[in-house]
Amino acid sequence: MAKAYSPGLQISQRVLHSSRRILPIPGDVLVKVGETVSAQQIVAQTFMPGDVTPINVANQISVAPAEVPDCMLVSVGEEIQAGDLLARSKGIFGFFKAEMTAKTSGTIESISHVTGQVILRGDPLPIQVRAYQSGTIKEVIPQQGVVIESEVTFLQGILGIGGEAYGKIQFACQKEDEPLVDSQLNESMRGNIVIGGARMTGKAVKRGIEIGVAAIISGGMDDEDLKEILGYDLGVAVTGSEHIGTTLIITEGFGDIAMAARTFRLLKEREGAEAAVNGTTQIRAGVLRPEIVIPLDKNSQADAESHLKQENALGVLEVGVPVRIIRDPYFGLLGQVGDMPTELQTLESGSESRVLEVALDSGETVVVPRANVELIEG
Repeated sequence: MAKAYSPGLQISQRVLHSSRRILPIPGDVLVKVGETVSAQQIVAQTFMPGDVTPINVANQISVAPAEVPDCMLVSVGEEIQAGDLLARSKGIFGFFKAEMTAKTSGTIESISHVTGQVILRGDPLPIQVRAYQSGTIKEVIPQQGVVIESEVTFLQGILGIGGEAYGKIQFACQKEDEPLVDSQLNESMRGNIVIGGARMTGKAVKRGIEIGVAAIISGGMDDEDLKEILGYDLGVAVTGSEHIGTTLIITEGFGDIAMAARTFRLLKEREGAEAAVNGTTQIRAGVLRPEIVIPLDKNSQADAESHLKQENALGVLEVGVPVRIIRDPYFGLLGQVGDMPTELQTLESGSESRVLEVALDSGETVVVPRANVELIEG
């Protein structure tokens, strides 16, 4: 029987996991190697230069650009507040002087005798990096960030919307094949990570945003519902920068798809635990998957020792195994591996690749490159 190897989503009850937390520009690292940190603790910070506001002083007080430096009542490097007097013209024989005040606060960065403009720099913008993963500081990268390590329950999804979020695991659905609807969400879920079963409906997502849940995780979602929530067609390139108020993660694909039994079971075992999630997804080169990171406490570590079941990142791809297609035009569809011809096939692009048949759950059979599928664990 033909066999091959294909990556699947990582679903681990217990794994030693590392998170690399880096500032976008050099700054200060606030922790030391060996220090224990919590998920929302700030481990590094820096300041971005403030916004620039150009002020056309020459036009405001009706003078030539060359006269502006002599009309200024403040100097380069001086801090001002909104409402402070900036400049005053000389007037005519000492009369009819024109004045202007600052509309925003900041620091005078430059005064130009060529353009007659003053550049006002706003207050520095703080950027703080949280630990994201509770654990121990394994490495400090001077002026950049840290590497944090700990044993966690770690699960990946197929697609996410929104960035990092934190909260307790709370279940809205009690079965993996139960759809998540709006009536299952309530005010007690505010700030928590809500777990559904099969498809999360658009109304459920809107209800979650209204309540203020940190994240919603479920098996599937209708692509039209997602488009309505975002206000545009997402595509499948890179996500994570969306700001809808709640992070969304689907673990299986688009449509009314039940969450994988193993994924649902592992989350159920950690119900009530503090977790961190990240919806950032990149499908193309340098694949990134949305993830759920749940640190192990002493009790859960003992439980994990007694029935440790870790899934390998690589699995055997053979006839009959369940797979998910991860490239267009069949992105997110589920099925089972059919025939696996060993000879190379010519694709529509003209390139040659090994392919396989996938018998979709809809009953249709499609042929895709082997690199376009991943195993479904559980």
